[in-house]
Amino acid sequence: QVQLVESGGGLVQAGGSLRLSCAASGRTFSNYAMGWFRQAPGKEREFVAAISRNDGRTYAADSVKGRFTISRDNVKNTVYLQMNSLKPEDTAVYFCAAKRTSVSGNYYSNQYEYDYWGQGTQVTVSS
Repeated sequence: QVQLVESGGGLVQAGGSLRLSCAASGRTFSNYAMGWFRQAPGKEREFVAAISRNDGRTYAADSVKGRFTISRDNVKNTVYLQMNSLKPEDTAVYFCAAKRTSVSGNYYSNQYEYDYWGQGTQVTVSS
């Protein structure tokens, strides 16, 4: 079992920045690829960014590419999402997720491949 706890959400003006954190506990963090997803009101949950388990490979959705950066610290058991140049359409609940994998370089954009989820943190971007 892996427990994931997100933090760092809040209210920010358009053009501003936030850094989300997701702290993991319960299992060896470096055995898990990690991802960030978001869900806006009335919309389905969508992929934001993903990172491989221990070689730093990343992948981001086109809608956030160049503005958001995913990273991880396997010593602190934490994954981060640095969000810059925020837009009102980035408003959503942001979730982190973990997928156990034996493949070092893989990242995953399909939410149904993930094994564990956090409770989410609200990000609101005002115009």
